[in-house]
Amino acid sequence: MSVGAAPPRHDTGRILAFIAIGLVTGLFAGLFGVGGGAVIVPLLVLAAGFDQRFASGTSLAAIVPTSVVGTIAYALRGQVDLLVAVILIVMAVIGAQIGAWLLHRIPVAVLRWVFIAFLVTVIIGLFVVIPSRDAQFTVTAGAAVGLAVTGLVTGMLSGLLGIGGGSVIVPVLMLGFGTSDLVAKGTSLLVIVPTALSGTIANLRRHNVDLVAAGLVGVAACLTTPLGSWIAVLVDPEVGDILFALFLIFSATRMAMKALASRRAKV
Repeated sequence: MSVGAAPPRHDTGRILAFIAIGLVTGLFAGLFGVGGGAVIVPLLVLAAGFDQRFASGTSLAAIVPTSVVGTIAYALRGQVDLLVAVILIVMAVIGAQIGAWLLHRIPVAVLRWVFIAFLVTVIIGLFVVIPSRDAQFTVTAGAAVGLAVTGLVTGMLSGLLGIGGGSVIVPVLMLGFGTSDLVAKGTSLLVIVPTALSGTIANLRRHNVDLVAAGLVGVAACLTTPLGSWIAVLVDPEVGDILFALFLIFSATRMAMKALASRRAKV
């Protein structure tokens, strides 16, 4: 499935797979404050047979509706920091364009290992960050610069890997800026919306998005995102991190096995 190729025809089995991927993604998006790319990309590769590049482009488009619903759920509880979000968004939108440009040029085999490395980094970060419900964060001049750099890097990773950026933003806000875990998640979801839109527009120009798959995954995810955000309030944050880490370990292992098998087949 190469860049510029027509999207595959979807039979009933693939359509059901996209819906199932969306339901799982929405739950994780609401629970962990991520757009869902860390879930969608591996599942599109492993369950739907997408190549890494096409999965990344499609994932970024699917993330948009999920993030909107998740943002609303957190905002209704006052768990979104608008000032922090604005600083992150400005730079993330720029970074997403750079990432989408890189996606079109980096070999698929390299993208596979870059994404696996990303998953491993997220897993480690889950156990480095100590979640807090009571932390408060005040934006200073130095903090604003740090947030701008975070936004740029997040946007680049978003466009390149098909992630919304929550897997980067949430731990950085918590560990680097001392934000509470719920505010970090709500703010992250708001930032993801324009970031994912920016990257998706760039990917559409390069014919690197399966809109049918993105639509099905995105709409299905919206059904379970509010449930995930509700569970996030009830579940101990450390328990949630362990559950998410286990899923990411499984995904990273399966993707590494697939990458190695593909490499051996070419030898």
